[in-house]
Amino acid sequence: MPAQDKTRRLSSQLISQDINSLHGLQTITTYNTTRADASVVHLQQAYQTMLAQQQAAIEKLALSRAAADGARLAEWEFHNAVLAMKEVVRGQYGSDSDQAQAIGLKKKSERKRPNRKKSVAMA
Repeated sequence: MPAQDKTRRLSSQLISQDINSLHGLQTITTYNTTRADASVVHLQQAYQTMLAQQQAAIEKLALSRAAADGARLAEWEFHNAVLAMKEVVRGQYGSDSDQAQAIGLKKKSERKRPNRKKSVAMA
């Protein structure tokens, strides 16, 4: 049997087949084994543990998505507040002020003027 890669999740189809096999085993009244990992009690415990862990993962995923949404909204709120602050500084002190330069805006007098391109006449 090849080595199992336990770093990836099993497909939902495979899990469904395993659950169906467990339910089918419950119909066999004469099942008895000496292997502890294949006993009915161990299978039931493993199944209940799997269900609890899946539920915990789903709950944490929902919390993670909610936290990501909250962070995204907070980032946008901060960004819009900074844009409003820049408009206020530009309005109070002017586009060519040291205060405008202090908040990261370029002074109007330091902007490079566009050059007019001379058209070359074709001969």
